[in-house]
Amino acid sequence: MDKNITQTLDSSVYIVGAGPGDPDLLTVKAQKLLARADVILFADSLIPEEILDICRQDAEIIKTANKTLEEIIPIMVTAVRSQKSVVRLHSGDPSLYSAIHEQMQLLAQADIPFEVIPGISAFQAAAAKLKVELTVPNLVQSIILTRISGRTGVPTTEELASLAAHQASLCLYLSARHVEDAQAKLLAHYPAQTQVAICFRVGWPDEKILVVPLEKMAYFTHQEKLLRTTLYIISPALSPVSGRSRLYHPEHNHLFRTSHH
Repeated sequence: MDKNITQTLDSSVYIVGAGPGDPDLLTVKAQKLLARADVILFADSLIPEEILDICRQDAEIIKTANKTLEEIIPIMVTAVRSQKSVVRLHSGDPSLYSAIHEQMQLLAQADIPFEVIPGISAFQAAAAKLKVELTVPNLVQSIILTRISGRTGVPTTEELASLAAHQASLCLYLSARHVEDAQAKLLAHYPAQTQVAICFRVGWPDEKILVVPLEKMAYFTHQEKLLRTTLYIISPALSPVSGRSRLYHPEHNHLFRTSHH
């Protein structure tokens, strides 16, 4: 057996990104940690249980969808102080909308060591499924990751209406419940026929991806009854385009290659 799997982990909390849902999209490091950890706390409403097949049979598995932060933190603290290793498994990448900021603060206050392991975000998995590059030369060179204001507000300087003015590749998270509002704000800046990818549970067995005109974004969201786990990608790059990067162009020279005239 691989010594990396049998080797005991340090008593610590490992905040791990599980990716969008497909177990094959876990990082190698995430797989190794799941295979060795004593305790796994996972957001069961956002992560398919198939991912837990990697875990040790004797590992303690704790679902957290029905728990508050005040219940989750003591479990992790107690486990680490009992010389156990803990994986806190989050969907997607922990740096995006995963509420790890407050967890890290409380762990630090309790003098509990922790490490953050990145994961693939839904926007990356969706772009791969769509077979698109979200940054196309001379068309779009920026990607905006954001959400519309709802129960959790956004700073006024980051309102969707102002971000849409950039006409960048815009990846809209956590916004299906407010899709009419989002569509109206986007239509103020993007042409009505701009392509939108509606991506539901990317990487799950029941994944759905629809590419529709922006003016139909709300209609298809309601038709498919999508309320949760839905990502919207609004981008000029979704339309048939032509454009070429300079990186591999024969006339482009750089540190590792001279140009070919």
